[in-house]
Amino acid sequence: MPRNARYDVLFEPVRIGPVTAPNRFYQVPHCTGMGMDQPASLMRLREIKAEGGWGVVNTEYCSIHPSSEDAPYRLATLWDDRDVATLSQLAERVHRHGALAGVELWHGGIKSPNRASRETTLSPSGGPGHYVYPIQTRAMDKDDIRALLRWQAAAAKRAMQAGFDIVYCYAGHGYLPFQFISPRWNRRTDEYGGSIENRARLLREMIEVTRDAIGHRCAVAVRLAMDELMGEAGATHEREGREVVSLLAELPDLWDVNISYVENDSMSARFSAEGYQEPYVAMVKKLTSKPVVGVGRFTSPDVMVSQVRRGVLDFIGAARPSIADPWLPRKIAEGREDEIRECIGCNICRAHNNMGVALRCTQNPTMGEEYRRGWHPEQVPPAAGKTDKPILVVGAGPAGLECAMTLGKRGYRVMLAEAKREPGGRVSLESRLPGLSSWARVRDYRLAQIERLPNVELFRESSLSANDVAAMDCGHVVLATGATWLKNGVGFANGNPVLDQTAPNLLTPEDLLAGVVPKGRIVVYDDDQYYMAGVLAELLLQAGRRVSFVTPGLEVSTWTAMTDEQMRVQTRLMAAGAAIHLARRIEGWDGATARFASIYDGSPLEVSGDALLVVGARQARSSLERELRALQATGGLPQVETIRAIGDCRVPGAIYSAVYEGHRAAREFGETVDPDAVGYTREMVTVDQRETGP
Repeated sequence: MPRNARYDVLFEPVRIGPVTAPNRFYQVPHCTGMGMDQPASLMRLREIKAEGGWGVVNTEYCSIHPSSEDAPYRLATLWDDRDVATLSQLAERVHRHGALAGVELWHGGIKSPNRASRETTLSPSGGPGHYVYPIQTRAMDKDDIRALLRWQAAAAKRAMQAGFDIVYCYAGHGYLPFQFISPRWNRRTDEYGGSIENRARLLREMIEVTRDAIGHRCAVAVRLAMDELMGEAGATHEREGREVVSLLAELPDLWDVNISYVENDSMSARFSAEGYQEPYVAMVKKLTSKPVVGVGRFTSPDVMVSQVRRGVLDFIGAARPSIADPWLPRKIAEGREDEIRECIGCNICRAHNNMGVALRCTQNPTMGEEYRRGWHPEQVPPAAGKTDKPILVVGAGPAGLECAMTLGKRGYRVMLAEAKREPGGRVSLESRLPGLSSWARVRDYRLAQIERLPNVELFRESSLSANDVAAMDCGHVVLATGATWLKNGVGFANGNPVLDQTAPNLLTPEDLLAGVVPKGRIVVYDDDQYYMAGVLAELLLQAGRRVSFVTPGLEVSTWTAMTDEQMRVQTRLMAAGAAIHLARRIEGWDGATARFASIYDGSPLEVSGDALLVVGARQARSSLERELRALQATGGLPQVETIRAIGDCRVPGAIYSAVYEGHRAAREFGETVDPDAVGYTREMVTVDQRETGP
């Protein structure tokens, strides 16, 4: 289809110093959890972005020296010439598709504990580091500053040698140049402290040495945090942000502006809307003639156009939207904007980086699998031979929808049976909860794709028994029947049941998702420790209920620390008046009083309430699978060759796991899979015998 003319502005070339971007789509630097440890995976991920139409594709943070190291988290490095060989291949693959390649040179300063390199952590003024760690930081002297400038220049030259078009000076996300700018970190009394001119001096000098080193061939970009979202206690966009841009306005070739820190810059959809950073960065284009890029979880091409037309941004920056749909620009270019796989803002990508492993994505199950499994987000292998009978997929939740869609794209005939009238499973229910409306995109994207596939039929209100399946003319059965929440108190703290499931006023999330809103004071017990209990507590508080929130965790919604949400979750519940009790496991409920014990010494706590909401473990709905396998074992399913369970009915987990399982099942269908093989390509370090030593 031809491109919609109203999006033409997004495909205008934009000059950045000595180079020109082919369009306004700018994949900003973002972590991958791969780094130099998994270079082939990293290259393939970035290449697919360029293939998908991003005009600029950047690396993750790229360390300039061993004193800026972040183990166990993976990153890129340009420490010496050996790094050039690896990153030159990345740049070449990006160039192969007509995009510019950028590299984000990085020194973390106080945020680099240097656990692996054991180099001294440097900072503007010394003192404790950013992380709780039993060694402090050293205040940089003039020799340290001169060394930093040498490292930046040397890394910039290596970047140019590797073929990069854009080279960064990184003063965002609380890293070293920003630490000099922020009065929270900079207590110096020399020419690098005090006035904003002095506090911005280091960044100015970094820009200058970078330009001197490579400015004749490469563009110099500055990534600047405009605001720490700490009010007067930190840097603000109206003060430090405005002043730094004004002072250095014409020095770099491009301004990449955002808010600090990563948990703010990557705020989840639960706490932010599309374009939420505009109030903090809108002034920048008024202060400089250089192009400006910014982010805001942009997925709507109309919002993107508005950012450009209103003079907010020159480039549409994206990290998470480019992860959810690496081909987002290409789809707009081809008139297929209705096929964009929109980011839902769940921050599962951030969670995996925070765990030190390769990125994962709820919307894009191929993320992180591009090289090791050979998966492409827009291409699936054709059907492996013919199958005369259709494949039956039971359950149209996230796993079933993904499986049916992908099987259909491969060319198989699929019957998708959903027990309810509304497809989507848990996604349809959970997306009605506070802050989770964007999660419906998981359902909506897949339903829209299925509607385009004539070989996939969706049957609503079609609850199937084993005998129903036996009577159907299907050759293969895929079960995606979900899971149910347990009432018995089993969770991370209690491995065995502790609650009488027949006790009065005992609820699970399924009750509230079905519309039940109990009256009075509600005791919410969270031993799932992810988002569900916190969101339901918020729902109850919004309905005017009094809430006591009890968890064996040491903080509210413990695992949301991985998705960069925990502080906001707990702050919001506290502000709404929830009574919070931490480090308590449940021991009983009599219909009016919940009994808890300390996870440390067992000391008791009683909390009264009109209802107890238990958010703990879930149990797979596996009865249909057991019944079908029993029938098959006795010859009662002669027409069915294979039965496979996927998603929550196999192992309950987060939505991204269900989508992945559905996708994997569809890709593996009809293929020969060795159950004893690794199943994917491993990137392994080989030992040079000459370097092993004695």
